[in-house]
Amino acid sequence: MKKLYVCIIVSILATSAFGAGVTVTKPQSGATVQSPVHFVASATTSCSKGISAMGIYTAPFQLAYVVNAANIDTYLTIAPGDYNTVVQEWDNCGGGSSTTVPITVSGGNTEAVYVSAPANNANVSSPVHFSATATTTCAKGVSAMGIYTAPGKLAYTVNGNSLDTDLTLNSGTYNTVVQEWNNCGGGASTPITITVGDGGGGGTTMTGLQDKVGWAGFALLPPKYLICDDCKKTGPKVTWDMTQNIADPSLSGASARFDIGGTLPFSDVLYNNHLIGALSSQGVPDKDHTLLPSLQHFTYDVWFFGKNLEKSQALEFDINQFFNQMGFIWGHECRIAGGHEWDTWDNVNKHWVDTNIPCNPVSNSWNHLVIQVSRTDDNQLKFESITLNGDTHTLNILRPHGTAEADWWGVTINWQYDGNKVQEPYKVYLDNLNFTYY
Repeated sequence: MKKLYVCIIVSILATSAFGAGVTVTKPQSGATVQSPVHFVASATTSCSKGISAMGIYTAPFQLAYVVNAANIDTYLTIAPGDYNTVVQEWDNCGGGSSTTVPITVSGGNTEAVYVSAPANNANVSSPVHFSATATTTCAKGVSAMGIYTAPGKLAYTVNGNSLDTDLTLNSGTYNTVVQEWNNCGGGASTPITITVGDGGGGGTTMTGLQDKVGWAGFALLPPKYLICDDCKKTGPKVTWDMTQNIADPSLSGASARFDIGGTLPFSDVLYNNHLIGALSSQGVPDKDHTLLPSLQHFTYDVWFFGKNLEKSQALEFDINQFFNQMGFIWGHECRIAGGHEWDTWDNVNKHWVDTNIPCNPVSNSWNHLVIQVSRTDDNQLKFESITLNGDTHTLNILRPHGTAEADWWGVTINWQYDGNKVQEPYKVYLDNLNFTYY
């Protein structure tokens, strides 16, 4: 967006005739392997812009690993069982290819830790639920299991080959390790990176907002990008629609689909939801104006999917707070056709500022985005971090607030998708949209 408004798939595939393909050298198709499973693969493409990313699916829509490169060399801890794993490549022209590698992960004679919760690279609330089991090659069995929340910091231990517990953790990103020790002096471990977004249990999370009430859509037209009061969803300059309760594609079983099209290049569509305070759609009105001034920490956690995200000029995700005539707009824009970079919003000068942080969401895949922001005690906006598909960039950008109408008190979130230079139609699906505040 150019201006912000707050209303806001064994065979190894050979390279195709078009020069695109995924070659997997490990594991072998149909092999029986032990965990952790070693994956080695490379990709080629006919796209002049090259490979954007590669990933490994262990089940449909379960992207267990992703890397922004044209090759993979990694180990994945996978529980015993049969799997049709898929190694996928995505190019920078909106295309991609994949290779399916069926494997059997053996349950015997392995020294491994299998973590069922939390998921790797997940955004979670405190207390954090940990659940894991372990297997061992030691004839004497597993002695104990434990959880490290930081190097050398053993936060929990239990005797036996399983653990199931909740840990209270402060807000932040943790490189946790779930460890097992056997009775022969050996052991194994599995690293799990998580982001805790609610400050040690003090926060409130609104979940599944993509399927909740309260969304309002608006057209924003160039060159001024003011809200177009007389535009209709049927166009012609810009067309848009929102459809909730979509089962496929979906992670939760109820995603929301957003469509855009039209005839006027670089036209945008903004969706806005009033969550807290005036016009609250979620039953949090704050009539006595005591809640809003107390809220200083916010997390925008969402998964998004598009078959051809390269058609998007930009995708925007914003958190907004207004009280006492002050306006706090934590605007975050992922420029895609616009240059594959994150921008943040300057409230005072009302323009976007480059962060030099790349933004490369993957088409035909669910992308996980976590944005964390806060309002300082002296009422500055703090842009804390952006995490996309497990890649966290710490910002710690401080900026002054803007102004707001005296009678407007509220917290809102925005979701916006922008048209490109020929206003190509495209769709984006949102799922598991959670908002945490405290």
